[in-house]
Amino acid sequence: MKSMKNLEENDIKALTDRFLTYVKIWTTSDSSTADKNIQPSTDRQFDLARLLEKELKDLGLKEVQVTDHCYVYGFLPASKGAENAASFCLLAHMDTVEEVSGEHVNPQIHSEYDGSKIVLKNDVVLDPDSDADLRQAGLNRETIITTDGTTLLGADDKAGVSAIMQAIEYLQNHQEVKHGPIEVIFSPDEETGHGMDNVPLNLLKSKRAYTVDGGHIGELENECFNAYKSDVTFTGRSKHTGSARPDMVNALTCAASFVSSLPRHEAPETTDGYQGFYAPMTFTGSIDQAKVSLILRDFTVDGMKKRLALVEQLANAAAASFGAKVSVVNTEQYKNMAEGLKKSPAVTENLVKAYEAAGIKVTFPPIRGGTDGSRLTEMGIPTPNIFTGGHNYHSRYEWCSVDQMAAACEVLINLAQITANA
Repeated sequence: MKSMKNLEENDIKALTDRFLTYVKIWTTSDSSTADKNIQPSTDRQFDLARLLEKELKDLGLKEVQVTDHCYVYGFLPASKGAENAASFCLLAHMDTVEEVSGEHVNPQIHSEYDGSKIVLKNDVVLDPDSDADLRQAGLNRETIITTDGTTLLGADDKAGVSAIMQAIEYLQNHQEVKHGPIEVIFSPDEETGHGMDNVPLNLLKSKRAYTVDGGHIGELENECFNAYKSDVTFTGRSKHTGSARPDMVNALTCAASFVSSLPRHEAPETTDGYQGFYAPMTFTGSIDQAKVSLILRDFTVDGMKKRLALVEQLANAAAASFGAKVSVVNTEQYKNMAEGLKKSPAVTENLVKAYEAAGIKVTFPPIRGGTDGSRLTEMGIPTPNIFTGGHNYHSRYEWCSVDQMAAACEVLINLAQITANA
């Protein structure tokens, strides 16, 4: 692997070793527990948190601690002569999504990947003919890391954690590199939508931050969905099925009718770009009562208002059709961070300079989801998102480019220097 402007071969090897260590630690979060305001939602997230705490202490950071809610915090003082530079915070999350197993992760290294099909267990095939980013990685002979086909990989967001840790180590090992004060936070439960519920704002001094939780090299994300969760509960009337006519009301049938009435062309699997969607996530219950939980996503406030109204309308129509009762509870999850970032243009401008200093072409795709940064921006701390080199998140097809992860680390080092001189 070629060395970069800042990172040498030994730095990239250390970065790779970090990543391989982190992904093997089981940190799957639990949305049902998180929705009950329990954080962390799984105690296993402390396993990675304690390791990161030790590593930050070993690197000489100050005020290093793990909070009761499993946030890891550390402070890197400014280098000599840059004490008055504006501080910034780097964030990544430790948990992995619950839809695919994150236990017993067995990463596979494909050094100088040649662009051929990658055949893994469980009939999982990574095919560059249907994955343009993988095809490009093959043309570049990048080193990539995949799962073995039985679990997800965990690059979301352990690639971000690794890039931050390696950048901090680099700055500590190269005292000649000028940088201002830098804070680090590793968070739990981002995948449940609760990643910033108990973020230690009492420790955070920075007025700007950057999440390292993106995907393909060059992506700089400064806008995201507005997000709501809708819990729709249908109450029917249970009765013995042998004598159900005429007054049994099947809540399950009613709920199924509601789900089938959602616009088919506005589902996650039928939309992209700036298109929003309705996504049923869970369907549970019985004849007596059935519950559908769905998430709603839209890039505009007006668009979200229309989606919330349509859910109410379709739920009421399904209930009326079957003679059931219905209740709809809407919960806001996060807001589009675009407006917040527009108020502080220098935050993104410095990041663009950091990309350019690394020779990376910047692209600005919208986040078809959210990050801890969207919540922080809403709290008044503008926080755009940086790529990590991870791809095909939340699946057994997940892969990560070591070259791109190293490039993210380069960007962080450049950002530290640019901010020190701003």
